[in-house]
Amino acid sequence: MLKLTFLGTSAGVPTKQRNVTALAIECLNPHASGSSKGNQPHSNNQNRKSRPWLLIDCGEGTQQQLLHTKLSFHQLTAICITHVHGDHCYGLPGLLASAAMSGRREPLTLIAPKAISALLDAFILHTELYLPFTLNFVSIENLLSQEVNKGKVKIDLDNQHQLMIEVHPLSHRVPSHGFSITQTISHRTLDTDKLVANGIPASALWGKLQQGENVITEDGRQLRSADYVHDDVQRTKVVIAGDNDTPDCLSTAVMDADLLVHEATYTHEVMMAIQARNPDFDPMHSSAHIVGTFAQKMSLKNIILTHFSARYQSFDNPDSETPNMAYIRLDAQSVYQGNLWLAEDFAQYTVNGAIDLADNQEGSQKESRVQYVGSARSN
Repeated sequence: MLKLTFLGTSAGVPTKQRNVTALAIECLNPHASGSSKGNQPHSNNQNRKSRPWLLIDCGEGTQQQLLHTKLSFHQLTAICITHVHGDHCYGLPGLLASAAMSGRREPLTLIAPKAISALLDAFILHTELYLPFTLNFVSIENLLSQEVNKGKVKIDLDNQHQLMIEVHPLSHRVPSHGFSITQTISHRTLDTDKLVANGIPASALWGKLQQGENVITEDGRQLRSADYVHDDVQRTKVVIAGDNDTPDCLSTAVMDADLLVHEATYTHEVMMAIQARNPDFDPMHSSAHIVGTFAQKMSLKNIILTHFSARYQSFDNPDSETPNMAYIRLDAQSVYQGNLWLAEDFAQYTVNGAIDLADNQEGSQKESRVQYVGSARSN
C-alpha cells in the first residue's frame, strides 16, 4: 500500500491555502511487524519507524509543511526531483540541512537532473551546508542513457518489500520527467486449516513449511511446502508527472498504473487564451481537459490533479464568477468519467494495488483502489 500526502499543490508561487509542489509517498507493508492484521486501506498501525517514504519534488517551504505531518526525516528513503524550475526544487537545500540537524546519519538517495547536483554544490560551498550523511546522487540523464535497466532504480526496503522507480521524459520548457513508482510486497501464508485437516498438529514443522522447507513428520510422512503455503504478491503502481504539456508521453507508463497524479495548471479555455495572447511564449503546461482526455483514452480508473495556477481559489462553486476549483473539476469531468480528485495541501490518499494469489485461486484478483483518508493535519 502507498500513502500519498500532498505537501504543496500550487503552480509557480504559493498562495494562502497552497504551497508550491511537493508530494510525500509512504511505502506501507500491512504484513510488517507492528501492523494490524489484514489489509485495511487506512491502517496507520504499522510501526512508524518502519514506514519508509519518498519525496517527489521539494518546492520552497516543504520542510515547513512537513512539520504539520507525522513524517520523519529519519525514514526518508529517496528524493526525486522532476525538473529544475524553482517551484519544484528551491526547498531542497533547506530540507537537507534540517535533516542533518535532526540527527540523520543514514545515506539518502537523490534522483534528479544533473543541474540539481551543481545547485547543491554551490550551497555547500557558499553557505557551509554540512551533511553528516552520504547523499547518493543519481543523475536522471545518466539513468536514461544506460543500456541495462534504462531509467530504473530499484530500492530493497526488506526481503519482502521492494520499490522500482522508473523515469519517464516529459514535454516542458526545460527537461522534465515523471516517475512511476511500483511497490511489490510478497507475503507467504501457511494453510493451517489444511494442515489440521491432514492430522498435522502445530509444531516447529509449521514454521519450516512456511519458510519454504520440505519436512518429514514423526510418523514418516513427507510434506511439501508448496502444498501448504500460498505466496501472494501485491503490486501497487502510481505515476507522478512533473510539468508536462503532453500527457501522451506517459502512455506506456500508465498502462498498468493504479493512479496517475498529473498537473492541471489551467482550464483549457484559460490555457488557449494564454497561448493566443503571447504566441511567442508557450508555458507548456496541461489543462484539466487535456489530462482528462488522456486519462479517458487510456481507460485510467483514478487520477489526481494538482499544480493549480494561483488564479484559482480553493473553494468549489461552479456558479461563482471568481475562478475556483469547480472550473478545473468541470473541465476534466467534461471528458473524463473515472474517479477524479483535486489535490489540496495535506490531503492524504491510500493506493492499494491488486493482489495476485498463487495457484490461480478463485478470487485471486482484487481490484486496486484509491481512497481519500483525510488531512495530515488531523490524522
